[in-house]
Amino acid sequence: MRVLGIDPGLRNMGWGVVDVAGSRLTHVANGVCHGLGEDLATRLLALHSGLTEVIATHRPDHAAVEQTFVNKDAVGTLKLGQARGIALLVVAQAGLTAGEYAPNAVKKAVVGVGHAAKAQIDHMVRLQLPGVELAGPDAADALAIAITHSHHLQSASHLQRAIAKAAS
Repeated sequence: MRVLGIDPGLRNMGWGVVDVAGSRLTHVANGVCHGLGEDLATRLLALHSGLTEVIATHRPDHAAVEQTFVNKDAVGTLKLGQARGIALLVVAQAGLTAGEYAPNAVKKAVVGVGHAAKAQIDHMVRLQLPGVELAGPDAADALAIAITHSHHLQSASHLQRAIAKAAS
């Protein structure tokens, strides 16, 4: 199964793709879609086009998007939410269902603690995907989201098998 992780941002939207075979994760690709342009609409369009191309190129089976972290800057949070909306839209247009994870849940799943620093996420992504060359911190975060979603999908699969076994 192939999983796409997306770290939404208005200027830089990180993305990362991993293949999952049993408990083995393999890096496929990662990068950053850039929201170019001075006005918000132009940046959102650039993000939409870039992420649409990523999905067309890598054809994921599953996708996950990081939830918006609400902070004291309401305007910044709202703008980030619009970038997140683009990510969810592109995923839905591709016929995929989006998993959604809070930033602290991603950090806990990948690093082991919910308040990990960016450097710790980068380090753990490199450990779990040996040889990966990261396109930057946004791409590292996106791969962490993909890793988190792959763990969630594996757990759900184990649960379904156990339920089916118990029912028969």
